[in-house]
Amino acid sequence: MAQDIHGQRLLIIDFGSQYTQLIARRVREIGVYCEIYPFDAPQDFLRDLAPRGVILSGGPESVTLADTPRIPDVIFELGVPVLGICYGMQAMAAQLGGAVRSSSKREFGHAIVARAPESELLATLEGGSTLPVWMSHGDQVSVLPSGFRVTASTESAPIAAMEDASRRLFGVQFHPEVTHTPEGGEMLRHFARDICACDGLWTPANIVDDAIKHVRALVGTDQVLLGLSGGVDSSVVAALLARAIGTQLTCVFVDNGLLRKNERDEVAATFGPSNALNLNLVVVDAEADFMMRLAGVDEPEAKRKVIGSTFIDVFDREAARLDGVKWLAQGTIYPDVIESAASKFGKAHVIKSHHNVGGLPERMKLKLIEPLRELFKDEVRALGRELGLPQSFIGRHPFPGPGLAIRCPGEITREKLEILRKADAVYIDQIRKHGLYDEIWQAFVAILPVKTVGGMGDGRTDDYACALRAV
Repeated sequence: MAQDIHGQRLLIIDFGSQYTQLIARRVREIGVYCEIYPFDAPQDFLRDLAPRGVILSGGPESVTLADTPRIPDVIFELGVPVLGICYGMQAMAAQLGGAVRSSSKREFGHAIVARAPESELLATLEGGSTLPVWMSHGDQVSVLPSGFRVTASTESAPIAAMEDASRRLFGVQFHPEVTHTPEGGEMLRHFARDICACDGLWTPANIVDDAIKHVRALVGTDQVLLGLSGGVDSSVVAALLARAIGTQLTCVFVDNGLLRKNERDEVAATFGPSNALNLNLVVVDAEADFMMRLAGVDEPEAKRKVIGSTFIDVFDREAARLDGVKWLAQGTIYPDVIESAASKFGKAHVIKSHHNVGGLPERMKLKLIEPLRELFKDEVRALGRELGLPQSFIGRHPFPGPGLAIRCPGEITREKLEILRKADAVYIDQIRKHGLYDEIWQAFVAILPVKTVGGMGDGRTDDYACALRAV
């Protein structure tokens, strides 16, 4: 009997930390499925998730203030292990009868904690009686709740970790999810796998098998249309759907005029009739549609929504030409959902809408299928390897659906795009020649308005291509 890979889940309560997604990624690397929800999600919903354990994230607020986030009461009613990190630890202490105060000496950066000889949470860590960790806090627990004991401390934070092993409640002031805490990964593994008794079912092979079963049950004999960009996400979706439903899949590549140099030709050559995946590929020239609708639009969110709406119109039009197409497949991944505040509650602050999440119009005729919606980018790459995709696909730098539009501040024009395309091609070619492409997570060129002084000293403003990289 197949095991439910979602059944042994951890719940991550988000208090707004910049590291919350990183916590989830670390837990999943351990082989345990987890989901992120805001601290004010409905309590009945959280109870129905029936998690094996809960992790409380850090956050930018202060527990010492009256109207800052609190841990939902249901978390302590579930009877499962709970790990509070930074703000999560402080909130746990305050709500269970302890006390938190503003520290006279704030800790930001590397620190050394002295750990107690007996600690269930820290029991499997190496390094002896002291551990290097990463701190980021201004408040600290000053009084332990009843039943807790101190399990680690620093010179300025006497209570740097605490636990009530009988109730399986744990708190750490430091951040185990970051690489600057060398033993943090082992601590999270011990919590997720040992303390929460999760078996590690979240593996690429199991995810592929589960996704294929889900797609087949959802789609049946219907035809599916996939918006294929040639990027990592849509390429993995193509490989997954090809294995799941074969000839029921038609891939549509939309040339929206916002592509990198030679992108259209490369995608056609890679995924065309003679490709290894045996895909049915349709190439659509929609540059005129996109440029017409983007004319005069300069606000970033407005541009994203125009692009998303135009994509859907193109897909609806192409679907009408095919028999039996009822589904639109997309490469939406978990960060897209989180950043777009497109969860069931939508209470998080919108970082940005994504063309395939926040930009979808209600009039869309096709039903959505998003096989990667639960996955982070590193998990998508792992799935690609499991599906046999070559490294040239898996290792591609991220290139979002809005394409070069997001690298052109202000109104989009063909002149700007052409400058950007040429500069981008030169830049990417150079980092490949110097062996840097695979060492850099994302490298790109953006058009930025730069104040320049011409030869006549006229002080005009020109648009130049500026090379940037994210490592």
